[in-house]
Amino acid sequence: MKMTDEGLALIRRYEGFRSEAYRDAVGVWTIGYGHTSMAGAPVVIPGLRITTAEAAAILARDVKTVADGVAARLEVQLSGPQFSALVSFAFNVGLGNFRKSGVLKAVNAGDLDAVPRRLNLWVKAGGRTLPGLVRRRAAEGAMFAAGVADNATPGQSSGAPVEPQQGKHPARSRTVHAALLAAAAALAQGLAVPRFWAAILALVVLGAAAFIVFDRIKKLKEEGV
Repeated sequence: MKMTDEGLALIRRYEGFRSEAYRDAVGVWTIGYGHTSMAGAPVVIPGLRITTAEAAAILARDVKTVADGVAARLEVQLSGPQFSALVSFAFNVGLGNFRKSGVLKAVNAGDLDAVPRRLNLWVKAGGRTLPGLVRRRAAEGAMFAAGVADNATPGQSSGAPVEPQQGKHPARSRTVHAALLAAAAALAQGLAVPRFWAAILALVVLGAAAFIVFDRIKKLKEEGV
């Protein structure tokens, strides 16, 4: 697995070049093509300036470090475009976030089709959704998806064998059950019922609502958010 020229160009495009040190969206001092002190030399301080040639050399070192970190965590073989998309993602969010992300979990589980969707969950900085991150994740997702075909051989799927996806029957959906309980309780409350039973029904409504909220939180955690 190796970084492709297209992957490097994607990083250059979305990081952009700045010859003078500046603070990024979350206040970290940055220079060149998204280089920060956390990536190593040079230490970025206010007033620091570099040339385009220096920025290119720094970027090459930074990308190699990130690529090595990504490769060390992969348990499957990927195509060049797939690997490059992950390196771009890790370069942007940091290797620490990459290691605990749902993106890496999906890759190592062989669920390659889920990777673009999980990439799209990482579009916030400083608590705000940034249009630039939305575009970058879309580009990384498209690069990864294009690489799925490159990584497959005739008669072999691009990921681990999986069962055909089927929607869960409503009768087995816990969320649907909770919603039905809440609806029934709300309807009953509108009728003339003793105060005691009204209180019981109100508790049922609150319990159903709490279940739905916790169920959604659980699903978000499974996505690696």
